[in-house]
Amino acid sequence: MTSEQPTPAQPPEAAATRPPRGLVLAVAAVLAALLAVVATVLLWPEKEPAPLPPPPSPTTATPTPTPTPTPPPTPSRVVPYTFFPVGTCFDHPQQTRTVTKPEARPCEGEHDGEVVADLLLPDGLTETQLNKAVRDGCKESLAAAEARQGGGTFYTLPIGPPMAQYQQGWRDYTCSLTSGTRPGTPKLTGHLK
Repeated sequence: MTSEQPTPAQPPEAAATRPPRGLVLAVAAVLAALLAVVATVLLWPEKEPAPLPPPPSPTTATPTPTPTPTPPPTPSRVVPYTFFPVGTCFDHPQQTRTVTKPEARPCEGEHDGEVVADLLLPDGLTETQLNKAVRDGCKESLAAAEARQGGGTFYTLPIGPPMAQYQQGWRDYTCSLTSGTRPGTPKLTGHLK
């Protein structure tokens, strides 16, 4: 014979105080829904700022390669290619093998060139016209700066925007006189006149 113990019955008051199973499930569903809403609000990505509008597109008017003097860019307007303010002395990779891009240098020490004019390109140029406009635009400023030196041999070095930046609306370019066109040429040692 086996002795089985009867399961004790629950006291009547414990069964009466327990909430109905349906109510427990409804409260659990509401809590799960609230938790999902709070998690969504807290984890939702922040709104990204709207992108800046593209720069104005070049006009289709016939370009006139008349440069306009321009002040150097302000700190809030950083030109995305080589550009120096008037009076800046620099070394250039064509003359100094130790540099890979034009770098500003003190004018009191040895350097390859000095900026004599900053100008603006007209709108609507093709790549061929862009290069010609930079060269032609610098001619007058460079001739005047070379004449002020009272002798010596100088070379011109116009530096303008690549076509990609020009198409984005950048128009600034730099005109400079240099001491040579290849490595090993003598350096300038002071400000130009």
